[in-house]
Amino acid sequence: MFIRADFSRRAIVAPDQYHWVASPQSGVERVMLDRVGAEQARATSIVRYAPGSDFPAHRHPRGEEILVLSGTFSEDGADYPAGWYLRNPPGSSHRPSSADGAVIFVKLQQMQPQEQRAVRIDTRAASSWQRADGREVCPLFRDAVERTSLQRCAPGEALFDTVPDGAELLVLSGQVLLDGESHAQGSWIRLPAGEYPGIVAGARGATVYLKLGRLGDTADAA
Repeated sequence: MFIRADFSRRAIVAPDQYHWVASPQSGVERVMLDRVGAEQARATSIVRYAPGSDFPAHRHPRGEEILVLSGTFSEDGADYPAGWYLRNPPGSSHRPSSADGAVIFVKLQQMQPQEQRAVRIDTRAASSWQRADGREVCPLFRDAVERTSLQRCAPGEALFDTVPDGAELLVLSGQVLLDGESHAQGSWIRLPAGEYPGIVAGARGATVYLKLGRLGDTADAA
């Protein structure tokens, strides 16, 4: 299965374009944002857990990255309300569930094989944020290939001050403008390497999940 699998092209999915697809597990649905592979795929998705739903324990050979967007996501007896960021390294396993329901942003099979550290960050905590380059930033992960963070941008502020090798963002609040077109909360945008002076925060500002780097480097299906 190939969904928005050409990483040399711009890809955008707006909230009104979400197409929810049932997963193999009852009560769990997903919006496939990009995907290379079948059920065990290199994939980026928004996943919705109905109350009381779960997945059996399973492994992630190339890792899993999660940002909880709403509700409470649980794994192996630990609860993570909206705002938590989880990073499970290659080879890790877990049993995910949600007692009350949850919506999460998920990236599968996209980590470097040598990554070993599990990450848990409460992005709601003031201590998780810092000032960097004139804006508030919540660092999530950084290595030689990618730089991932949450960023709060002021109205009209340009998202990039350098030319990115590639960029992926999910609008968490407010809106961003790309070449004059507005993209509201819930919009997912993936940009290939290049200059993007036309992408700025909207009139009310924006908070975004932002990943910078060579995003197609791990596009091989596992």
